Amino acid sequence: MMSLCVSSESFTADHKPLMGEAPEVRGFFLGCGFNSAGMMLGGGCGRELAHWIIRGRPEKDMYGYDIRRFHNSLTDNARWIRERSHESYAKNYSVVFPFDEPLASRNMRKDPFHQVLTEQGCVFQERHGWERPGWFNKDGPAPVKDYDYYGAYETKKNVNYKYNELLGKEYTFDFPPHHDVIKSECLSCRHGVAVFDMSYFGKFYLTGPDAKKAADWLFTADVNKKPGDAYYLAIGGGVAEHNWNHIRTVLQDQGFHCHLTDFSEDMGMISIQGPKSRAVLQEVLDTDLSNEAFPFSTHKVVNAAGHQVRAMRLSFVGELGWELHIPKDSCLPVYNAVMAAGAKHGIINSGYRAIDSLSIEKGYRHWHADLRPDDTPLEAGLAFTCKLKGSIPFQGRDMLEKQKKEGLKRKIVCFTIDEKVPMFGLEAIFRNGVPVGHLRRSDYGFFIDKTIGYGYIRNPDGGVVSADFIKTGEFTLERMGVTYKAKAHIRSPFDPENNRVKGIYA
Repeated sequence: MMSLCVSSESFTADHKPLMGEAPEVRGFFLGCGFNSAGMMLGGGCGRELAHWIIRGRPEKDMYGYDIRRFHNSLTDNARWIRERSHESYAKNYSVVFPFDEPLASRNMRKDPFHQVLTEQGCVFQERHGWERPGWFNKDGPAPVKDYDYYGAYETKKNVNYKYNELLGKEYTFDFPPHHDVIKSECLSCRHGVAVFDMSYFGKFYLTGPDAKKAADWLFTADVNKKPGDAYYLAIGGGVAEHNWNHIRTVLQDQGFHCHLTDFSEDMGMISIQGPKSRAVLQEVLDTDLSNEAFPFSTHKVVNAAGHQVRAMRLSFVGELGWELHIPKDSCLPVYNAVMAAGAKHGIINSGYRAIDSLSIEKGYRHWHADLRPDDTPLEAGLAFTCKLKGSIPFQGRDMLEKQKKEGLKRKIVCFTIDEKVPMFGLEAIFRNGVPVGHLRRSDYGFFIDKTIGYGYIRNPDGGVVSADFIKTGEFTLERMGVTYKAKAHIRSPFDPENNRVKGIYA
Protein backbone atom coordinates (compact mmCIF):
# COMPACT_ATOMS: atom_id res chain seq x y z
CA MET A 1 0.00 0.00 0.00
CA MET A 2 1.25 3.47 -0.90
CA SER A 3 0.64 6.62 1.15
CA LEU A 4 1.17 10.22 0.09
CA CYS A 5 1.78 13.27 2.30
CA VAL A 6 0.92 16.63 0.69
CA SER A 7 1.14 20.03 2.39
CA SER A 8 -0.16 23.37 1.08
CA GLU A 9 2.49 25.55 2.77
CA SER A 10 5.67 25.25 4.81
CA PHE A 11 9.30 26.32 4.82
CA THR A 12 12.08 23.75 4.92
CA ALA A 13 15.63 23.68 6.21
CA ASP A 14 17.23 24.48 2.83
CA HIS A 15 14.38 26.27 1.08
CA LYS A 16 13.67 23.30 -1.18
CA PRO A 17 10.71 20.88 -1.20
CA LEU A 18 10.68 17.52 0.56
CA MET A 19 9.97 14.73 -1.90
CA GLY A 20 10.43 11.02 -2.34
CA GLU A 21 10.10 7.89 -0.27
CA ALA A 22 10.51 8.41 3.47
CA PRO A 23 13.65 6.65 4.77
CA GLU A 24 11.78 5.36 7.82
CA VAL A 25 8.76 3.79 6.06
CA ARG A 26 8.81 1.99 2.73
CA GLY A 27 5.94 3.06 0.50
CA PHE A 28 5.32 6.39 2.28
CA PHE A 29 6.07 9.28 -0.10
CA LEU A 30 6.43 12.96 0.61
CA GLY A 31 5.41 15.91 -1.57
CA CYS A 32 5.49 18.90 0.77
CA GLY A 33 7.48 21.90 1.97
CA PHE A 34 7.23 24.01 -1.17
CA ASN A 35 8.33 27.27 0.48
CA SER A 36 5.59 29.50 -0.99
CA ALA A 37 6.29 28.11 -4.47
CA GLY A 38 3.74 25.28 -4.57
CA MET A 39 1.77 26.64 -7.52
CA MET A 40 4.99 27.19 -9.48
CA LEU A 41 6.51 23.77 -8.70
CA GLY A 42 3.38 21.67 -8.26
CA GLY A 43 2.90 20.52 -11.85
CA GLY A 44 6.44 19.30 -12.53
CA CYS A 45 6.99 17.95 -9.04
CA GLY A 46 3.64 16.14 -9.13
CA ARG A 47 4.57 14.46 -12.39
CA GLU A 48 7.97 13.37 -11.08
CA LEU A 49 6.44 12.15 -7.82
CA ALA A 50 4.00 10.00 -9.78
CA HIS A 51 6.92 8.37 -11.61
CA TRP A 52 8.69 7.96 -8.28
CA ILE A 53 5.77 6.11 -6.74
CA ILE A 54 5.02 3.90 -9.75
CA ARG A 55 8.56 3.12 -10.96
CA GLY A 56 10.66 3.59 -7.83
CA ARG A 57 12.51 6.64 -9.16
CA PRO A 58 11.70 9.93 -10.92
CA GLU A 59 12.46 10.52 -14.60
CA LYS A 60 14.46 13.69 -13.99
CA ASP A 61 17.20 14.52 -11.49
CA MET A 62 15.29 15.29 -8.28
CA TYR A 63 18.17 14.76 -5.84
CA GLY A 64 18.02 18.38 -4.63
CA TYR A 65 14.44 17.78 -3.46
CA ASP A 66 14.92 14.21 -2.20
CA ILE A 67 14.19 13.87 1.52
CA ARG A 68 17.25 11.62 1.76
CA ARG A 69 19.50 14.68 1.34
CA PHE A 70 19.10 15.20 5.11
CA HIS A 71 20.69 12.93 7.71
CA ASN A 72 18.27 11.10 9.97
CA SER A 73 19.82 12.64 13.09
CA LEU A 74 18.73 16.08 11.85
CA THR A 75 15.19 15.50 10.63
CA ASP A 76 13.88 14.74 14.12
CA ASN A 77 16.00 17.38 15.87
CA ALA A 78 13.77 20.25 17.03
CA ARG A 79 16.59 22.79 17.23
CA TRP A 80 17.84 22.03 13.72
CA ILE A 81 14.35 22.25 12.23
CA ARG A 82 13.46 25.46 14.08
CA GLU A 83 16.67 27.36 13.34
CA ARG A 84 17.20 26.25 9.75
CA SER A 85 13.61 26.78 8.66
CA HIS A 86 13.73 30.27 10.23
CA GLU A 87 16.88 31.19 8.32
CA SER A 88 15.39 29.71 5.15
CA TYR A 89 12.41 32.06 5.51
CA ALA A 90 14.56 35.05 6.53
CA LYS A 91 16.70 34.66 3.37
CA ASN A 92 13.77 33.90 1.07
CA TYR A 93 14.61 36.73 -1.33
CA SER A 94 18.35 36.91 -0.74
CA VAL A 95 20.79 36.57 -3.61
CA VAL A 96 22.34 33.09 -3.57
CA PHE A 97 26.10 33.47 -3.72
CA PRO A 98 28.35 30.54 -4.69
CA PHE A 99 30.09 29.99 -1.33
CA ASP A 100 27.48 31.03 1.21
CA GLU A 101 26.97 28.92 4.33
CA PRO A 102 24.10 28.77 6.85
CA LEU A 103 24.49 30.39 10.24
CA ALA A 104 21.62 28.41 11.76
CA SER A 105 21.86 24.97 13.37
CA ARG A 106 25.62 24.76 13.23
CA ASN A 107 27.94 22.46 15.20
CA MET A 108 25.37 19.67 15.10
CA ARG A 109 27.93 17.03 14.10
CA LYS A 110 31.60 17.54 14.90
CA ASP A 111 34.47 15.14 14.29
CA PRO A 112 37.40 14.59 16.71
CA PHE A 113 39.60 17.12 14.88
CA HIS A 114 37.11 20.01 15.15
CA GLN A 115 38.62 21.86 18.10
CA VAL A 116 42.26 21.62 17.03
CA LEU A 117 41.39 22.76 13.49
CA THR A 118 39.29 25.63 14.84
CA GLU A 119 42.30 26.82 16.83
CA GLN A 120 44.34 26.78 13.61
CA GLY A 121 41.94 29.12 11.80
CA CYS A 122 39.68 26.64 10.07
CA VAL A 123 36.67 28.25 8.36
CA PHE A 124 34.13 25.44 8.38
CA GLN A 125 31.44 24.49 5.89
CA GLU A 126 28.24 22.70 6.89
CA ARG A 127 27.45 19.51 5.02
CA HIS A 128 24.91 16.91 6.13
CA GLY A 129 25.04 18.42 9.62
CA TRP A 130 28.81 17.95 9.79
CA GLU A 131 31.28 20.78 10.24
CA ARG A 132 33.91 20.11 7.58
CA PRO A 133 36.98 22.27 6.83
CA GLY A 134 36.44 24.82 4.06
CA TRP A 135 39.70 26.76 4.16
CA PHE A 136 42.16 28.05 6.75
CA ASN A 137 42.16 31.70 7.74
CA LYS A 138 45.68 33.03 8.30
CA ASP A 139 44.38 35.70 10.72
CA GLY A 140 43.41 33.28 13.47
CA PRO A 141 40.34 31.37 14.65
CA ALA A 142 36.88 32.14 13.26
CA PRO A 143 34.57 29.84 15.24
CA VAL A 144 30.90 29.38 14.38
CA LYS A 145 28.62 30.83 17.07
CA ASP A 146 25.13 29.88 18.19
CA TYR A 147 22.36 31.11 15.91
CA ASP A 148 21.10 34.59 16.81
CA TYR A 149 17.96 34.65 14.62
CA TYR A 150 19.42 37.80 13.00
CA GLY A 151 18.46 39.68 16.17
CA ALA A 152 14.76 38.73 16.01
CA TYR A 153 12.59 37.44 18.88
CA GLU A 154 14.51 39.55 21.42
CA THR A 155 17.60 37.43 20.71
CA LYS A 156 20.85 39.30 21.19
CA LYS A 157 22.60 39.59 17.85
CA ASN A 158 26.13 38.20 17.66
CA VAL A 159 28.83 40.89 17.65
CA ASN A 160 32.46 40.68 16.54
CA TYR A 161 31.46 37.59 14.60
CA LYS A 162 34.53 36.88 12.48
CA TYR A 163 33.02 33.82 10.78
CA ASN A 164 30.03 35.85 9.56
CA GLU A 165 32.35 38.64 8.43
CA LEU A 166 34.39 36.19 6.36
CA LEU A 167 31.22 34.84 4.76
CA GLY A 168 30.14 38.39 3.93
CA LYS A 169 33.39 39.04 2.09
CA GLU A 170 32.49 36.12 -0.18
CA TYR A 171 29.22 37.71 -1.29
CA THR A 172 30.57 38.21 -4.77
CA PHE A 173 30.53 36.58 -8.18
CA ASP A 174 34.20 37.50 -8.59
CA PHE A 175 37.14 35.67 -7.04
CA PRO A 176 36.84 35.85 -3.22
CA PRO A 177 39.31 38.02 -1.29
CA HIS A 178 41.06 34.90 0.09
CA HIS A 179 41.57 33.42 -3.41
CA ASP A 180 45.34 33.44 -2.74
CA VAL A 181 44.86 31.51 0.52
CA ILE A 182 43.12 28.69 -1.33
CA LYS A 183 45.82 28.90 -4.00
CA SER A 184 48.46 28.38 -1.31
CA GLU A 185 46.64 25.33 0.06
CA CYS A 186 46.39 23.83 -3.44
CA LEU A 187 49.98 24.44 -4.46
CA SER A 188 51.30 23.18 -1.11
CA CYS A 189 49.58 19.90 -1.95
CA ARG A 190 50.92 19.88 -5.53
CA HIS A 191 54.52 20.66 -4.54
CA GLY A 192 54.83 19.44 -0.95
CA VAL A 193 52.31 17.81 1.37
CA ALA A 194 48.93 18.71 2.83
CA VAL A 195 46.52 17.02 5.23
CA PHE A 196 42.78 17.05 4.65
CA ASP A 197 40.21 16.21 7.33
CA MET A 198 37.58 14.13 5.50
CA SER A 199 35.91 12.69 8.59
CA TYR A 200 32.44 13.72 7.47
CA PHE A 201 32.48 10.77 5.04
CA GLY A 202 29.95 8.02 5.63
CA LYS A 203 31.66 4.83 6.81
CA PHE A 204 29.61 1.65 6.41
CA TYR A 205 30.29 -2.07 6.70
CA LEU A 206 28.48 -4.53 4.44
CA THR A 207 28.66 -8.00 5.98
CA GLY A 208 26.93 -11.38 5.93
CA PRO A 209 26.70 -14.54 3.81
CA ASP A 210 25.37 -12.67 0.75
CA ALA A 211 27.76 -9.72 1.02
CA LYS A 212 29.59 -10.64 -2.20
CA LYS A 213 26.34 -11.11 -4.14
CA ALA A 214 25.10 -7.77 -2.88
CA ALA A 215 28.38 -6.01 -3.72
CA ASP A 216 28.44 -7.53 -7.22
CA TRP A 217 24.90 -6.26 -7.86
CA LEU A 218 25.29 -2.84 -6.21
CA PHE A 219 28.67 -1.80 -7.60
CA THR A 220 29.59 -1.47 -11.26
CA ALA A 221 33.24 -2.33 -10.54
CA ASP A 222 34.55 -5.87 -10.03
CA VAL A 223 35.15 -5.94 -6.27
CA ASN A 224 36.73 -9.40 -6.53
CA LYS A 225 36.05 -10.57 -3.00
CA LYS A 226 35.61 -14.07 -1.59
CA PRO A 227 32.09 -15.11 -0.56
CA GLY A 228 31.15 -14.01 2.94
CA ASP A 229 33.82 -11.33 3.24
CA ALA A 230 33.05 -7.91 4.66
CA TYR A 231 33.13 -4.70 2.64
CA TYR A 232 34.11 -1.32 4.01
CA LEU A 233 32.35 1.54 2.22
CA ALA A 234 33.63 5.11 2.54
CA ILE A 235 31.06 7.44 0.98
CA GLY A 236 31.08 11.21 0.49
CA GLY A 237 29.38 12.72 3.53
CA GLY A 238 26.90 14.84 1.62
CA VAL A 239 25.39 11.78 -0.02
CA ALA A 240 25.84 9.30 2.84
CA GLU A 241 22.17 9.20 3.86
CA HIS A 242 21.07 8.81 0.25
CA ASN A 243 23.52 5.94 -0.28
CA TRP A 244 22.58 4.32 3.03
CA ASN A 245 18.91 4.20 2.09
CA HIS A 246 19.58 3.15 -1.50
CA ILE A 247 21.73 0.20 -0.38
CA ARG A 248 19.23 -0.89 2.28
CA THR A 249 16.40 -0.73 -0.27
CA VAL A 250 18.34 -2.86 -2.76
CA LEU A 251 19.23 -5.40 -0.07
CA GLN A 252 15.57 -5.71 0.86
CA ASP A 253 14.20 -5.81 -2.68
CA GLN A 254 16.76 -8.38 -3.85
CA GLY A 255 16.45 -10.52 -0.73
CA PHE A 256 20.18 -10.47 0.06
CA HIS A 257 21.07 -11.93 3.46
CA CYS A 258 23.51 -9.34 4.74
CA HIS A 259 23.77 -6.37 7.06
CA LEU A 260 24.69 -2.73 6.57
CA THR A 261 26.20 -1.10 9.67
CA ASP A 262 26.95 2.61 10.10
CA PHE A 263 30.25 3.54 11.78
CA SER A 264 30.35 7.14 10.56
CA GLU A 265 30.33 8.66 14.05
CA ASP A 266 32.86 6.15 15.39
CA MET A 267 35.73 6.90 13.02
CA GLY A 268 37.72 9.83 11.72
CA MET A 269 39.49 10.13 8.40
CA ILE A 270 42.46 12.21 7.28
CA SER A 271 44.03 12.24 3.83
CA ILE A 272 47.73 13.05 3.49
CA GLN A 273 48.49 14.07 -0.08
CA GLY A 274 51.41 15.40 -2.12
CA PRO A 275 54.88 14.45 -3.40
CA LYS A 276 56.25 14.41 0.17
CA SER A 277 53.41 12.36 1.69
CA ARG A 278 55.38 9.10 1.59
CA ALA A 279 58.32 10.66 3.43
CA VAL A 280 55.99 11.96 6.13
CA LEU A 281 53.95 8.80 6.62
CA GLN A 282 56.93 6.47 6.51
CA GLU A 283 57.87 7.95 9.90
CA VAL A 284 54.37 7.35 11.28
CA LEU A 285 53.19 4.02 9.87
CA ASP A 286 54.85 0.67 10.66
CA THR A 287 54.73 -0.61 7.07
CA ASP A 288 56.70 -0.25 3.87
CA LEU A 289 55.09 2.46 1.71
CA SER A 290 57.07 1.79 -1.47
CA ASN A 291 55.22 1.30 -4.74
CA GLU A 292 56.08 -2.40 -4.70
CA ALA A 293 54.93 -3.02 -1.13
CA PHE A 294 51.93 -0.67 -1.11
CA PRO A 295 50.59 -0.13 -4.66
CA PHE A 296 47.98 2.45 -5.60
CA SER A 297 44.37 1.49 -4.84
CA THR A 298 45.25 -0.99 -2.08
CA HIS A 299 44.75 -0.88 1.69
CA LYS A 300 46.22 -2.34 4.86
CA VAL A 301 45.48 -2.29 8.58
CA VAL A 302 48.63 -0.83 10.13
CA ASN A 303 49.88 0.87 13.28
CA ALA A 304 50.24 4.65 13.35
CA ALA A 305 51.99 6.11 16.39
CA GLY A 306 50.87 3.07 18.37
CA HIS A 307 47.26 3.13 17.15
CA GLN A 308 45.66 0.72 14.68
CA VAL A 309 44.33 2.42 11.54
CA ARG A 310 43.26 1.43 8.05
CA ALA A 311 45.58 3.00 5.46
CA MET A 312 44.34 3.31 1.89
CA ARG A 313 46.53 4.46 -0.95
CA LEU A 314 43.99 6.63 -2.74
CA SER A 315 43.71 10.21 -3.88
CA PHE A 316 40.90 12.61 -4.76
CA VAL A 317 43.35 15.37 -5.65
CA GLY A 318 45.59 13.56 -8.14
CA GLU A 319 48.73 13.17 -6.01
CA LEU A 320 50.72 10.50 -4.22
CA GLY A 321 48.93 10.00 -0.94
CA TRP A 322 47.15 7.88 1.64
CA GLU A 323 43.92 8.07 3.57
CA LEU A 324 43.98 7.04 7.21
CA HIS A 325 40.68 5.72 8.61
CA ILE A 326 41.03 6.00 12.37
CA PRO A 327 38.99 4.92 15.41
CA LYS A 328 37.53 7.99 17.11
CA ASP A 329 39.67 7.84 20.25
CA SER A 330 42.87 7.51 18.22
CA CYS A 331 42.24 10.45 15.87
CA LEU A 332 44.09 13.21 17.69
CA PRO A 333 47.20 11.16 18.60
CA VAL A 334 47.54 10.03 14.97
CA TYR A 335 46.92 13.54 13.62
CA ASN A 336 49.50 15.00 15.99
CA ALA A 337 52.04 12.38 14.94
CA VAL A 338 51.45 13.16 11.25
CA MET A 339 51.83 16.90 11.81
CA ALA A 340 54.99 16.40 13.86
CA ALA A 341 56.55 14.17 11.19
CA GLY A 342 55.49 16.59 8.48
CA ALA A 343 56.81 19.75 10.11
CA LYS A 344 60.22 19.54 8.44
CA HIS A 345 58.48 18.95 5.10
CA GLY A 346 56.27 22.04 5.43
CA ILE A 347 53.01 20.14 5.93
CA ILE A 348 49.87 22.30 6.12
CA ASN A 349 46.15 21.82 6.78
CA SER A 350 43.95 22.22 3.71
CA GLY A 351 40.18 22.29 3.28
CA TYR A 352 37.46 21.35 0.86
CA ARG A 353 37.74 24.54 -1.15
CA ALA A 354 41.21 23.29 -2.10
CA ILE A 355 39.84 19.78 -2.74
CA ASP A 356 37.24 21.26 -5.10
CA SER A 357 39.96 22.99 -7.09
CA LEU A 358 42.46 20.11 -7.04
CA SER A 359 39.85 17.51 -7.98
CA ILE A 360 38.46 19.41 -10.97
CA GLU A 361 42.02 20.07 -12.13
CA LYS A 362 42.61 16.30 -12.14
CA GLY A 363 39.19 15.54 -13.63
CA TYR A 364 37.75 13.60 -10.69
CA ARG A 365 33.97 13.64 -10.57
CA HIS A 366 31.78 15.18 -7.87
CA TRP A 367 28.39 13.76 -6.98
CA HIS A 368 25.46 15.89 -8.08
CA ALA A 369 27.67 18.20 -10.07
CA ASP A 370 29.56 16.03 -12.55
CA LEU A 371 27.43 13.01 -11.62
CA ARG A 372 23.66 12.96 -11.18
CA PRO A 373 21.07 10.17 -11.08
CA ASP A 374 20.24 10.87 -14.74
CA ASP A 375 23.86 10.45 -15.92
CA THR A 376 25.42 7.12 -16.86
CA PRO A 377 29.01 6.01 -16.16
CA LEU A 378 29.68 5.92 -19.91
CA GLU A 379 28.49 9.51 -20.41
CA ALA A 380 30.58 10.56 -17.40
CA GLY A 381 33.79 9.03 -18.77
CA LEU A 382 33.80 6.31 -16.12
CA ALA A 383 33.56 3.21 -18.29
CA PHE A 384 36.70 1.89 -16.55
CA THR A 385 34.66 1.50 -13.38
CA CYS A 386 32.23 -0.93 -15.03
CA LYS A 387 32.81 -4.68 -15.24
CA LEU A 388 31.40 -4.92 -18.76
CA LYS A 389 34.20 -7.17 -20.02
CA GLY A 390 33.15 -9.93 -17.63
CA SER A 391 29.83 -11.69 -17.21
CA ILE A 392 28.91 -10.60 -13.67
CA PRO A 393 25.44 -9.00 -13.62
CA PHE A 394 24.99 -5.66 -11.86
CA GLN A 395 22.24 -3.11 -11.52
CA GLY A 396 21.88 -1.16 -14.77
CA ARG A 397 24.19 -3.38 -16.81
CA ASP A 398 21.63 -3.99 -19.58
CA MET A 399 21.13 -0.26 -20.13
CA LEU A 400 24.87 0.39 -20.25
CA GLU A 401 25.40 -2.37 -22.81
CA LYS A 402 22.60 -0.91 -24.92
CA GLN A 403 24.04 2.60 -24.67
CA LYS A 404 27.54 1.37 -25.52
CA LYS A 405 26.23 -0.37 -28.63
CA GLU A 406 24.20 2.62 -29.83
CA GLY A 407 26.84 5.25 -29.06
CA LEU A 408 26.74 8.19 -26.67
CA LYS A 409 24.32 11.01 -27.50
CA ARG A 410 25.65 12.99 -24.54
CA LYS A 411 29.12 13.16 -23.03
CA ILE A 412 31.05 15.06 -20.36
CA VAL A 413 33.83 17.33 -21.62
CA CYS A 414 36.50 19.38 -19.88
CA PHE A 415 36.92 23.02 -20.88
CA THR A 416 39.54 25.63 -20.00
CA ILE A 417 39.66 29.35 -20.71
CA ASP A 418 42.67 31.67 -20.75
CA GLU A 419 40.96 34.73 -19.24
CA LYS A 420 41.29 35.06 -15.48
CA VAL A 421 37.58 35.09 -14.67
CA PRO A 422 35.70 32.84 -12.23
CA MET A 423 33.00 30.44 -13.28
CA PHE A 424 30.79 28.44 -10.94
CA GLY A 425 28.67 26.10 -13.07
CA LEU A 426 25.53 26.60 -15.22
CA GLU A 427 27.46 28.69 -17.78
CA ALA A 428 26.26 27.96 -21.33
CA ILE A 429 28.44 25.90 -23.71
CA PHE A 430 28.41 26.77 -27.43
CA ARG A 431 29.92 24.75 -30.27
CA ASN A 432 30.38 26.72 -33.47
CA GLY A 433 27.93 29.27 -32.08
CA VAL A 434 25.21 26.71 -31.32
CA PRO A 435 24.26 25.92 -27.67
CA VAL A 436 25.10 22.29 -26.84
CA GLY A 437 24.97 22.19 -23.05
CA HIS A 438 26.01 23.94 -19.86
CA LEU A 439 28.76 23.58 -17.27
CA ARG A 440 27.88 21.39 -14.32
CA ARG A 441 30.87 22.47 -12.24
CA SER A 442 33.68 25.00 -12.52
CA ASP A 443 36.59 26.15 -10.41
CA TYR A 444 40.04 27.63 -10.77
CA GLY A 445 42.95 25.24 -11.33
CA PHE A 446 45.96 26.86 -9.68
CA PHE A 447 48.61 24.45 -11.00
CA ILE A 448 47.64 24.92 -14.65
CA ASP A 449 46.61 28.53 -13.83
CA LYS A 450 43.29 28.43 -15.68
CA THR A 451 39.57 28.38 -15.03
CA ILE A 452 38.30 24.83 -15.59
CA GLY A 453 34.75 23.69 -16.27
CA TYR A 454 33.06 20.34 -16.88
CA GLY A 455 29.77 19.95 -18.68
CA TYR A 456 27.76 17.47 -20.74
CA ILE A 457 27.31 18.31 -24.41
CA ARG A 458 24.93 17.00 -27.05
CA ASN A 459 25.10 16.88 -30.83
CA PRO A 460 22.46 19.39 -32.06
CA ASP A 461 21.67 16.95 -34.90
CA GLY A 462 20.83 14.24 -32.39
CA GLY A 463 23.82 12.14 -33.41
CA VAL A 464 26.63 10.53 -31.46
CA VAL A 465 29.03 12.78 -29.54
CA SER A 466 32.31 11.36 -30.82
CA ALA A 467 35.89 12.37 -30.11
CA ASP A 468 35.98 13.91 -33.58
CA PHE A 469 32.84 15.96 -32.80
CA ILE A 470 34.67 17.39 -29.78
CA LYS A 471 38.04 17.92 -31.49
CA THR A 472 36.65 19.70 -34.56
CA GLY A 473 34.38 22.15 -32.76
CA GLU A 474 35.11 25.73 -31.77
CA PHE A 475 33.78 26.14 -28.24
CA THR A 476 32.83 29.18 -26.21
CA LEU A 477 31.47 29.59 -22.70
CA GLU A 478 29.06 32.36 -21.72
CA ARG A 479 29.39 33.94 -18.29
CA MET A 480 26.92 36.67 -17.32
CA GLY A 481 26.37 37.66 -20.93
CA VAL A 482 30.05 37.68 -21.87
CA THR A 483 31.41 34.95 -24.17
CA TYR A 484 34.88 33.46 -23.70
CA LYS A 485 36.78 31.25 -26.10
CA ALA A 486 37.28 27.80 -24.58
CA LYS A 487 39.49 24.82 -25.28
CA ALA A 488 37.89 21.37 -25.10
CA HIS A 489 39.93 18.50 -23.65
CA ILE A 490 39.34 14.82 -24.27
CA ARG A 491 41.40 14.06 -21.17
CA SER A 492 42.31 16.05 -18.08
CA PRO A 493 44.83 18.81 -18.87
CA PHE A 494 46.58 17.97 -15.58
CA ASP A 495 48.69 14.78 -15.47
CA PRO A 496 46.62 12.85 -18.04
CA GLU A 497 48.95 9.82 -17.70
CA ASN A 498 48.19 9.51 -13.96
CA ASN A 499 51.88 9.51 -13.09
CA ARG A 500 51.58 11.52 -9.90
CA VAL A 501 49.16 9.18 -8.11
CA LYS A 502 51.66 6.43 -8.91
CA GLY A 503 54.42 8.43 -7.21
CA ILE A 504 56.13 9.30 -10.50
CA TYR A 505 57.28 12.93 -10.47
CA ALA A 506 59.41 14.46 -13.20
